[in-house]
Amino acid sequence: QVQLVESGGGLVQPGGSLRLSCAASGSIFSISAMGWYRQAPEKQRELVATITSAGSTTYADSVKGRFTISRDNDKNTVYLQMNSLKPEDTAAYYCNAVRIRTSTGTYLHDYWGQGTQVTVSS
Repeated sequence: QVQLVESGGGLVQPGGSLRLSCAASGSIFSISAMGWYRQAPEKQRELVATITSAGSTTYADSVKGRFTISRDNDKNTVYLQMNSLKPEDTAAYYCNAVRIRTSTGTYLHDYWGQGTQVTVSS
């Protein structure tokens, strides 16, 4: 089985920074794409940023220029550096992995982490 475990959330003041990490564990050979999504109370889950195994990235317009996604393929870990945080960034942040190739050659699709809370408040 595959598990995604996020860490790095917390309480930060407006203008501050946080770095989220998500480590995928299990019998993993490769992961095609990893990403971060977030969900605020009473709102739908939305895409924050994604990154492919080749390093291609996409960002939501609301975080462009403030957030940076990166990954370490050897460690099956994805990061989200969040700078200039705003109160509207407050949400539960979820890690996502798609098209996971296992060490046995099978493919798994669309795994999610349990989420980590980010609260931006003074």
